[in-house]
Amino acid sequence: MRVISDFHIHGRYSQATSKNTTIPLLVKYARMKGLSLLGTGDFTHPKWMEEIKANLSEDGSGFLFSKDGFPFVLQTEISLIYTQSGRGRKIHNIVLAPGIEVAEQITEALKKRGRVDYDGRPIFGIPSPEFVEMMKSVDRRVEVIPAHSWTPWYSLFGSRSGFDSVEECFQDQTKHIFALETGLSSDPAMNWRLSSLDRYSLVSNSDSHSYWPWRIGREANVFEMKTLSYNEFISVMKEKDPKRFLFTIEFFPEEGKYHLDGHRNCGIRFLPKESIKHGNICPVCRKPLTIGVLHRVEELADREEGFIPKNAIPFKSLIPLSEIIQKSIGEKSVASKKVWSIYSPLIERFGNEFAVLLDAPWKDIESVAGKKIADAVIKVREGRIKLEPGFDGEYGYPVFNNQPTPQKPRETSPSPQKSILDF
Repeated sequence: MRVISDFHIHGRYSQATSKNTTIPLLVKYARMKGLSLLGTGDFTHPKWMEEIKANLSEDGSGFLFSKDGFPFVLQTEISLIYTQSGRGRKIHNIVLAPGIEVAEQITEALKKRGRVDYDGRPIFGIPSPEFVEMMKSVDRRVEVIPAHSWTPWYSLFGSRSGFDSVEECFQDQTKHIFALETGLSSDPAMNWRLSSLDRYSLVSNSDSHSYWPWRIGREANVFEMKTLSYNEFISVMKEKDPKRFLFTIEFFPEEGKYHLDGHRNCGIRFLPKESIKHGNICPVCRKPLTIGVLHRVEELADREEGFIPKNAIPFKSLIPLSEIIQKSIGEKSVASKKVWSIYSPLIERFGNEFAVLLDAPWKDIESVAGKKIADAVIKVREGRIKLEPGFDGEYGYPVFNNQPTPQKPRETSPSPQKSILDF
């Protein structure tokens, strides 16, 4: 069976999340998106765990199931803030658990080192190697995956608080790390430029803070699985067999919040070469620029752009359907009634959003939503779009139909977008 999984999300007790999120709503909108497996999010938070237990049940497979049979894998995200080699480090990790009993044992172990009840993504001063060792001591089936591995502020390779290699971060516990989450601002092609990452599976998840279908599933993993079980779920990622790990669904990395370098408050957005020319200093405020993912990849890469490793898992870059509709018709919000009036008939006709984005023929989309929307969907599917890249916490966005961009960052030198936006 084909399983489309988004196994890194958040419940409503994490910071900056939708407080209306519930398990039933996650199930409803996951099905609308076309997902067939979700992470629970935030199992260490006591109130969210209560909701998990009230709405999901176990069947011995290591997965949990809703009352109408939708599967979840127990998952949380942990923030580690500590000092190593004289530098402050801030690393976020996804933790996966094979059942409620193990998840609760993880929570109890963490409670000995700090609180878990103030945020769905709690913070601990535990070094990454010690953290992995702690998780494995709870149960050998517990897995740790570095989250959004390139984000400047809180990640494995982050320009502000990370490391230059997996081994530097996890040291003797690197043997237990088998996958890296690419994050919204990078895609597999960017990661392929580092030969040291060839051994790892590259996974993609939404890190969603909301239940809406333009948030959950904006990145996902497509597996071929014989059974819905935790053990097979892990083995598909570990083995990297392209007959089982079929592809990942990616944001266009330019849409991520930290793709390029810059200063949001100063309106400065630079390609890496522009930043280097300015000594990585903002020409407006004279403070260090926030170095984005593209720059960081360039710093660490030992391969040219376009290199594809042997047995690389392919990927497909998409934009959420709601956003395609919104941009195509010039609406201000993806949640507007006009957007929903186009979105809902498409879902009714094709069954879910991924069916529209990945497979529906142009003529069938056109018959439901009109030529403009059909053209936009096919352009996204084929990568023939223009994008305004994100930087310093500002999401990037697609530009359809030669529309004027709603907000242009200040330029103090030739526009950095010209060399990367035209597909």
